[in-house]
Amino acid sequence: MNDTPTTTRPPVMFIHGLWLHSSSWYPWIDAFTEAGYIANAPGWPEEAETVEAARSEPDREADHGIDDVVNHYAGIIRSADQLPILIGHSFGGTIVEKLLGQNLGAAGIAIDAAAIKGVLPVPASALRSAAPVLKHPSNKHKTVSLTGKEFQYAFGNAIPADESDTLWQQWTIPAPGKPIFQAASANFNPHSEDKVDTKNSNRGPLLLIAGGKDHTVPPSVTKSTRNRYRHSDATTDYLEFADRGHSLVIDSGWRDIADTCLKWLTDQGL
Repeated sequence: MNDTPTTTRPPVMFIHGLWLHSSSWYPWIDAFTEAGYIANAPGWPEEAETVEAARSEPDREADHGIDDVVNHYAGIIRSADQLPILIGHSFGGTIVEKLLGQNLGAAGIAIDAAAIKGVLPVPASALRSAAPVLKHPSNKHKTVSLTGKEFQYAFGNAIPADESDTLWQQWTIPAPGKPIFQAASANFNPHSEDKVDTKNSNRGPLLLIAGGKDHTVPPSVTKSTRNRYRHSDATTDYLEFADRGHSLVIDSGWRDIADTCLKWLTDQGL
């Protein structure tokens, strides 16, 4: 007898961003499993299996750029029988947008997604959040870790300091600097890997979620991203959580965001 659960819903693939390990999605996987989805969270290329292992081998993800990550997930998707629902945070949201633009997702949810090519302007808080990487040109080919103070500014500014410190200890790993350099130069590079096919009208529906207090990806960036999709007939929705920062997918209020995503997927018939 086969006890494997069956579902007619598309599977869900979670994609994390810089400085967080894929295991940070585990609570979301549980929530989506309870809702009837089959969900997983594959790591980035060369990502170690645990937070501890990633910290002990900080250079293993060095020099991976945006296309490396996109191609990694595209390979996973193409090896499966069904297109997944893609849910990503920060640079993971950007990866979701690129994959969806390539028709490699049944739907996409991009939460506080990093700016794509064509998005202007770049707010000062976003530049400060990226400063630990951008301050040294050599970081383009290295991995960079955040201090607790840097994490609190970039991720945990909308939550208590002790909660931010706990999240920093629990989930953060060294991250490749290359994607940040690619995003920073995207509007000056006609062949930038940060470019997304925002005109594709045949893609699945997309939900863009912004945190109103986000320093790393302020809502002005997400609104500008939404405007880039104005020439597409495909569904592009926008939601903003006014009191949330960049930690919104891992802090104590994560379930509100997850439930919003689940409701939106239900509304899309997914």
